[in-house]
Amino acid sequence: MAAPTECLRCKGPMHQGLVLDHAAYSYGIAQQWVEGTPTSSIWSGLKTKGRESYKVHTYRCDRCGYLESYGTEPIDQ
Repeated sequence: MAAPTECLRCKGPMHQGLVLDHAAYSYGIAQQWVEGTPTSSIWSGLKTKGRESYKVHTYRCDRCGYLESYGTEPIDQ
């Protein structure tokens, strides 16, 4: 997939970045997409074992701030 260069809403320039999530001890981690509905786990917060997951790549428009995210790169578990 080619990276978007133009905003779908206002036609402004798009630049790659990331949406930062915080894990244990407030360490920053890159966002990822996991299939299925959220299921709580006592040990890890959410159950994700055996589920398909992808790295999330996010782009932001310089003009209007619109965020566009893609999950095209699988994460091996």
